[in-house]
Amino acid sequence: MISKAKQVWVPGPLIVGAGPSGLAVAACLESKGVPSIILEKDLCIASSWKLRMYERLKLHLPKQFCELPHLPFPKEFPTYPTREQFISYIDSYAKAFCIEPLFGMSVESAAYDAGIGFWKVQANGLEFISRWLIVATGENAEAFRPEITGMPDYTEVILHTCEYKKGDDFRGKKVLVVGCGNSGMEVCLDLCNNGAQPSMVVRDKLHILPREILGISTFGLSMFLMRWLPMKHVDSFLLLCARLLLGDTEKFGLKRPKIGPLQFKMMSGKTPVLDVGTLAKIKNGEIKVVPGINHFTSKGVEFTDGRQEDFDAVILATGYRSNVPSWLKEEDFFDQRDGYPKTQFPNSWKGKNGLYAVGFTRRGLLGTSLEARWIAEDIATQWSSETRHLPYEL
Repeated sequence: MISKAKQVWVPGPLIVGAGPSGLAVAACLESKGVPSIILEKDLCIASSWKLRMYERLKLHLPKQFCELPHLPFPKEFPTYPTREQFISYIDSYAKAFCIEPLFGMSVESAAYDAGIGFWKVQANGLEFISRWLIVATGENAEAFRPEITGMPDYTEVILHTCEYKKGDDFRGKKVLVVGCGNSGMEVCLDLCNNGAQPSMVVRDKLHILPREILGISTFGLSMFLMRWLPMKHVDSFLLLCARLLLGDTEKFGLKRPKIGPLQFKMMSGKTPVLDVGTLAKIKNGEIKVVPGINHFTSKGVEFTDGRQEDFDAVILATGYRSNVPSWLKEEDFFDQRDGYPKTQFPNSWKGKNGLYAVGFTRRGLLGTSLEARWIAEDIATQWSSETRHLPYEL
């Protein structure tokens, strides 16, 4: 059957996603003289940051570990930029590299046509055809909402953190936060600082580390030490510092895994929590730690210890997931179960037939920046005068 979709021949790479990952690889390509087109389903760049992040969010890591290729953060920005500052940086980044995505383009499918050696990408009644396809939808494409027994029976408010804006909205209310990662911890702190009464569900073991050790970024220090020491020794050092600076977290219901934080992240993909003040609120009882949920009731939950409690609202800090399997018709490079490349970083950026991935490293913006440079370098070596003069129609 002949497709009725209008065909658009793309001279350079086609990028899906205009978040930091897509912008970074577009900028790197531009710096090498390779044009690209970005398809973005929302109506703005960095939509996760602009539309789905809470107002008081700050970067977890120092700015030098979060800047995109070829453009540092403004010197006047603080060590840990706010959400608004990061958004202004992203807007400036797109402007600096003349990146203008096609907005409102929801990709329905993408498949490689071996007969012509090009990728065909369906979006909004159009069929984009390109020799290179770069998947930049990232790790946080869609919110993950677990199905918990009795949840439909709960009559109060349930929000995912992508819908949460600020703690002021819950002043004077009892709020149950489901999840104890960095987002769950920070939402609890924001709620507590703005007159709410948060409780945090902690089901699994987790590592909590101080954000800084003697004024030095814990993340930066661990990266430096990893150059010289085995991972297990760096883990031992981090745990010693955590014990000295934070105390015994197990006394407050926060049990640690048996292996160290770096080893645990490598094996499970779970990032250590960098404490920004939440632990102090847990210690003084302003934030309660509660066990897992057995089931919901009409006004609250029953915990796994059998205790029942009512809550005015529930916030799901249960993370995000990749949506790649829903539209990419390919099974060799991406895992259909979790939507991540099957090979781990640093070999997770290149597949077959001109397929690339950026932003799936579980290493934040630092990993994204590395992959963006590698992808641009690889495609630039393939760029030719013949490629430059493919027809372009839109």
